[in-house]
Amino acid sequence: MIIRSKAPLRLGLAGGGSDVSPYSDIYGGHVLNATINLYAYCTIEERSDGRISIDSFDSACSLSFPLVRQLPVDGSADLVKGVYNRIMKDYPFEPRAFRIVTYNDAPAGSGLGTSSTMVVCILKAFVEWLSLPMGDYEIARLAYEIERKDLGLSGGKQDQYAAAFGGFNFIEFLPDDRVIVNPLKVKRWITDELEAGLLLYFTGKSRDGARIIDEQRRNTSSGNADAIEAMHQIKRSAVDMKAAILKGDMHAFADILGKSWEHKKKMAEGISNPSIQHAFDVAMAAGAKAGKVSGAGGGGFIIFYADPADKKRVEEALKTLDGFVLPFLFTDGGAHGWKIYDTDTVNK
Repeated sequence: MIIRSKAPLRLGLAGGGSDVSPYSDIYGGHVLNATINLYAYCTIEERSDGRISIDSFDSACSLSFPLVRQLPVDGSADLVKGVYNRIMKDYPFEPRAFRIVTYNDAPAGSGLGTSSTMVVCILKAFVEWLSLPMGDYEIARLAYEIERKDLGLSGGKQDQYAAAFGGFNFIEFLPDDRVIVNPLKVKRWITDELEAGLLLYFTGKSRDGARIIDEQRRNTSSGNADAIEAMHQIKRSAVDMKAAILKGDMHAFADILGKSWEHKKKMAEGISNPSIQHAFDVAMAAGAKAGKVSGAGGGGFIIFYADPADKKRVEEALKTLDGFVLPFLFTDGGAHGWKIYDTDTVNK
């Protein structure tokens, strides 16, 4: 039997950073994000060779282990190992032979939530394979615990819930790791208008999101007034952005996007840099109305918004730089998995 799963990556439209502890624990957080048609993929194939094999294309590694309940977490394919180890810890399954293959449509460090989405994707494959009793909330919560607590990787909580639920979501982050996902029913003409005006530009450089997030955490813990006030403003922007999108107010959308970027740059050092600023200068000179870096900052993807009549001009201007513009569409569905029983047919 073969099990496959896929989970969508997301654009952080507003509120990103307010989902990171300790800010979300002290003040609560609000995030508005939307999933797009770029995905994390996972395949699990049952084997009879008495081995656990891992092929992680994002980590550029191929590994093989005997049947054990806990795999070594050593920096190679740790996302896969983290999911496997947690399932073996929480459920009374005997280890069984399998091969797992994982890859992403976007590079790591792109600011689209690739790592967290991959954890959700891998977990969804195991849920499908082992018939584990988990819904979207349980999968997102467990993915968060595996990545942030079991593996000790820095980051927030929004990516796991975006990947599990899919679509446009206004997400509330409350103390004690409580999360409420509010799916938004966005009219078709509004998503069409957003797609017509938004550009996704890859700077050509992945970013060290963990370092920026760790500084953001320190700023909150130490009571850095400027950084905390910037975070308050970013949190409020998610509420304003929700209203703008539901009403289809593109002028307000652009205004909130631009102001969010200005507040975001005050959260920690390194969120912007000369390369990112140059991309902003080029895009704005060509007609873009606003933009912001997706994710923690420092590199990865930048979201630009322009009047649809000016979008092509902005795109051509950005093509003169070292990065590239990546077409995308919004998607409704969250993580899902499926089984293939006739493996002989698959392998022919």
